[in-house]
Amino acid sequence: MVFSTVKQLLSLCIMALFSDLKLAKSSSPEYTNLIYKGCSRQKLPDPSGLHSQALSAMYGSLVTQSAKTKFYKTTTGTSSQSSITGLFQCRGDLSNNDCYSCVRRLPVLSGKLCGKTIAARIQLSGCYLLYEISGFAQISGMEMIFKTCGKNNAAGTGFEQRRDTAFGVMQNGVVQGHGFFATTYESVYVLGQCEGDVGDSDCNGCIKNALQRAQVECGSSVSGQIYLHKCFIGYSYYPNGVPNRSSPYPSSGSSSSSPSSSSGTTGKTVAIIVGGTAGVGFLIICLLFVKNLMKKKYDDY
Repeated sequence: MVFSTVKQLLSLCIMALFSDLKLAKSSSPEYTNLIYKGCSRQKLPDPSGLHSQALSAMYGSLVTQSAKTKFYKTTTGTSSQSSITGLFQCRGDLSNNDCYSCVRRLPVLSGKLCGKTIAARIQLSGCYLLYEISGFAQISGMEMIFKTCGKNNAAGTGFEQRRDTAFGVMQNGVVQGHGFFATTYESVYVLGQCEGDVGDSDCNGCIKNALQRAQVECGSSVSGQIYLHKCFIGYSYYPNGVPNRSSPYPSSGSSSSSPSSSSGTTGKTVAIIVGGTAGVGFLIICLLFVKNLMKKKYDDY
């Protein structure tokens, strides 16, 4: 009788744990999906703690501003030697509330994924964070830092002609939209965005470069995303119609990805981590309850 009761309780605990994990995954918005991380291998030199203070101040400033604007760049620190320059940018189609919800996750993710390094970049589906210490080596705005291409191909269906036409529409739209544009052309969803401080001419060149790379790198793949240092583009082909959701990009599970800089990765959302932790905690409580129940039963004999 005792063991039958214990078995039933354990089954309920395990079912509840997996329900929590499923809920945590489904309740997290699309724009918080982790696309990639780029972490410097060099740790932050901080004997006096000034860099840590500057980093914390920079994080706080970026999160605060994300409730008001979709791009913000700042420099914090008490001197040129300890200063840190950081920025965030949200996808142009996010609301202010969604932008804030996205950006406020970035400092935590940066700390978990990179620690305190001299430079880091964390890219989610809806926003990204970039920071570097004073004097950090600069790279070209055209340098590719990450790509992902769909596993499925659409060769022989006229797809590439549709995609390339959609690319042309998107390139013009990004310039006319001063840095962001998204549209659907004949079942091909396209999106492009330049960093907020890039001028229209440089933005046009960056987007053009990204589109050319997509044609070469992804070929006839039905979807792809190309991230250059100063801009990114994405496309998805839906022969049965573009789905009605906040971003019609496919999930990371349906594509192959490749980092073009150190430490690139794709992953799930922070909510899964938080939900998983809560679920494990609940399981521990269940086990303790079962243990006490068994002890009480045996004490009664």
